[in-house]
Amino acid sequence: MAAATGSHVYRDAVITIDDVSYANQVRIARLVPDTPIQTYRVLDPTGTTQDVDTPVWTFELTGLQINVTGGLAKALRALTVGEIVEVVLAPHDGVGEDQATFNIRAIPPMFGGEQGTFGTIEMVFPVIGSPVFAAIS
Repeated sequence: MAAATGSHVYRDAVITIDDVSYANQVRIARLVPDTPIQTYRVLDPTGTTQDVDTPVWTFELTGLQINVTGGLAKALRALTVGEIVEVVLAPHDGVGEDQATFNIRAIPPMFGGEQGTFGTIEMVFPVIGSPVFAAIS
């Protein structure tokens, strides 16, 4: 069987927040849909009814906690809590590759960490509406 086309390793990714690239500070950046599915089961299995609702999206981000000018943690801390921020995420930076553009509500990152380890941030942001997926031009 031939290998599947279109598979990829997640590298040389694009992650911009308010038009500033943070790819060199972020290790994990992903959009996660929460799609509620409701099932009503009746005695006759052929009569089972299902409803699939519109997904609610979240944006998960893990990276370095850089608290100086140019650092993502500092930039997030400078925003007003709840402020709307535009994010662009793409697994590869190449023409024709898909990218997602979406808005999140700003929340402050953690500050500090464990002695002897890299300072990191792990965050989950609420996405406003749904991401727009389009090819990079």
